[in-house]
Amino acid sequence: MVQNTVPPKGLVLVLLVVVLMGLIINVANGKSPDTHNVMALYVLGDSSVDCGDNTLLYPITHHNFSLYPCDGSDSSLLPYLLANGKSPDTHNVMALYVLGDSSVDCGDNTLLYPITHHNFSLYPCDGSDSSLLPYLLAEKMRLPNILPFYSQNGSIAELQHGLNFGSAEATILKPRSQSHQSLNQQLRQVFEIIQLLQLQLGQNSADHFIKSSLVYLSFSKDDYIELFLGNSSGVMLNYNSQEFAHILVNQMIHVIRILYNANFRKIICTGILPLGCTPRTVWKRYTTSTVEKDGRGCVKEINDIVLEYNTMLNEHIVKLNSKLPDAQIVFCDVYQGIMEIITKPENYGFKEVRNACCGAGTYGAMIGCLSQEMACDQASSFVWWDLYSPTPAVNSLLADSAWSGRPFSGMCHPITIKELINT
Repeated sequence: MVQNTVPPKGLVLVLLVVVLMGLIINVANGKSPDTHNVMALYVLGDSSVDCGDNTLLYPITHHNFSLYPCDGSDSSLLPYLLANGKSPDTHNVMALYVLGDSSVDCGDNTLLYPITHHNFSLYPCDGSDSSLLPYLLAEKMRLPNILPFYSQNGSIAELQHGLNFGSAEATILKPRSQSHQSLNQQLRQVFEIIQLLQLQLGQNSADHFIKSSLVYLSFSKDDYIELFLGNSSGVMLNYNSQEFAHILVNQMIHVIRILYNANFRKIICTGILPLGCTPRTVWKRYTTSTVEKDGRGCVKEINDIVLEYNTMLNEHIVKLNSKLPDAQIVFCDVYQGIMEIITKPENYGFKEVRNACCGAGTYGAMIGCLSQEMACDQASSFVWWDLYSPTPAVNSLLADSAWSGRPFSGMCHPITIKELINT
């Protein structure tokens, strides 16, 4: 005999009265319940919505898989975050998506990197992406580790905190070879992820998620190193420095508009570091006696070219902010921060401003960082890690300044990153 599971009418009536009384009290107090017109959330799904505690005998039947498919708490999963209205301790930012060059990638996000980049540093940073500027900022936002694009499997659990699309030696313009990714290639990957979010979350939830996410853009360094200063494909013969900067800036602004149209509203865009002070540039240019020095051991001509680009990009971002009032686009001038360190190294604990920590030959710049064993003993006292990359100690100061405006005030404007993610 099947037992009747319908609750008694009296119990239903009591529950209904309790619910109605709660609603009446809220309305009488001039407020609606804190559920944004949603009474409940029902979740169906896989490991993207469950840490394993909602499956009978999970540890036994899934012994060949992760016993802890998340950090041990369902509350860190996307539907739980949405139910709470925001991601806990993430300052109103759900995820960080990173696009860029070797300033955001140590080489592990580029297929066949060790083979295709054998003439450069195999270790363009200290061996860990976590020492790079966007990762240091993500840590300040209390976001979990950001996976490289080629390491993720497309699951919501891996996408919900962001991805790094960056690729060492990526360029804005068309690269010399297929091994060098362009900005447009990374942008296509971003839209692949947006489509996945829309498929798995639905259009409305995906739009909300994207608007609550942050995009970090760091390009142009390798366009100058490879295409302009390296005169690849005769670029210097076709364009002067102002024309070249104009092409790059226009493309960057175009991409920012594309991201805006895709519903991203918070965007960080960095300038180029002082290329004229990097060990490789100093080594190559100082062999020519006619090169003008600036009193700090840097090549003035190269830094002037970089400043031309940075100034133009900043001016265009200021104009774009006025045209897109619901967007917040922040320009971070890493050039300013690094030049402050090079000018007054002792104030920030640095001793070596010209030589690379990891490399060989004059200034450690004739051969790049081919193994970790080549690195100096005290990288924290060096400004430069290898041919063109700053050390983690420099990145740490840049991250502090980008976040709070200290020690380098005004490095990011019109607001700091902390202010950006809290608005």
